Amino acid sequence: MKKTCLFSILLLVTAALFAQPREQLLERLKKLQTHGVMFGHQDDPFYGLGWNDRSASGGHSDVLATCGDYPAVMGFDIGGIEKGDEKNLDSVPFARIREELLAQLKRGGIAAISWHPRNPLTGGNAWDVKDSTVVRNILPGGSQHLKFVGWMKRVSAFLQSLCDDEGHPVAIIFRPWHENNGSWFWWGKKLCTVAEYKALWCMLQDHLLADGLTNLVWSWSPNLGLNADEMDTFPGNNRVDIIGLDAYQWGTEQDFVRQLNEDLTLLTQKVKDSKKLLALTECGYQTLPDSTWWTRVLQPQIEKYALSYFLVWRNAGDHEYFAPSPKTKDAPDFRKMVKNKRILMLKDIK
Repeated sequence: MKKTCLFSILLLVTAALFAQPREQLLERLKKLQTHGVMFGHQDDPFYGLGWNDRSASGGHSDVLATCGDYPAVMGFDIGGIEKGDEKNLDSVPFARIREELLAQLKRGGIAAISWHPRNPLTGGNAWDVKDSTVVRNILPGGSQHLKFVGWMKRVSAFLQSLCDDEGHPVAIIFRPWHENNGSWFWWGKKLCTVAEYKALWCMLQDHLLADGLTNLVWSWSPNLGLNADEMDTFPGNNRVDIIGLDAYQWGTEQDFVRQLNEDLTLLTQKVKDSKKLLALTECGYQTLPDSTWWTRVLQPQIEKYALSYFLVWRNAGDHEYFAPSPKTKDAPDFRKMVKNKRILMLKDIK
């Protein structure tokens, strides 16, 4: 009896030690949420308006150049890792992703990883939705299951390579299978059943956990325009740490504000019931045609809710930018927003 109790205690201690990076990040996120909401930017150090640093280090950042500080959260994408490519779907070398992600953590920031995997059935990209049986075919027993197991092993290997200077695994937010209430990805609403989507989530999560990746904080993020019945695809309280929402202003300001509030109200109730964190995991207004959008439209909405962070999408050139740069007309308004003590940049979370 005593030996059994001692063994159980040892198992609990061992599990706690392995879970430490993830638990530390979760506790940090909860604490920071009481101080404000963190600003995040996708692919911040790789390219921006008038510059491209995909392959060579340089510490560039449109956000840093605009307001004198880095984003508190940086987003990175590993689409392409599943095929063993040297660069991701946006032509950023994976070696650079590893370098910049670890640099963000070393300076005291937080990192989030998304994954846009290719279509394992057709060979197309993540947006190839011409076949509605992809998810079914990569689940156990499916025609592409063994292939996808190999893809998951490559994802696992990359995530396992993310270690600090002492060789310890670092904690990151991992956000797979996003925007599933839409149908523009091969794992979307019209491309698989609720049961198949949940099985897809669990298959990937169980595989990574079996590989020892207990350092991941898992984020589930549907898209703006969420219906209550689409919450059925929520993988489960024991499967998710952050409930997110991807919310872009593609139409009118009025429609965006209305839908954003409806969705965040729905998700706020969900996080209260499940004791999870809430975030705007992607958001923004492409090319920011409204120079006052930050303080007049976005900030008043996010201040209504207990958000962990809001992350705007990438600055991939003059045609597709979502964050400011010193030369954009929204830059003064962005600087005004981040002066608010409830909007947290890197310096505010150290």
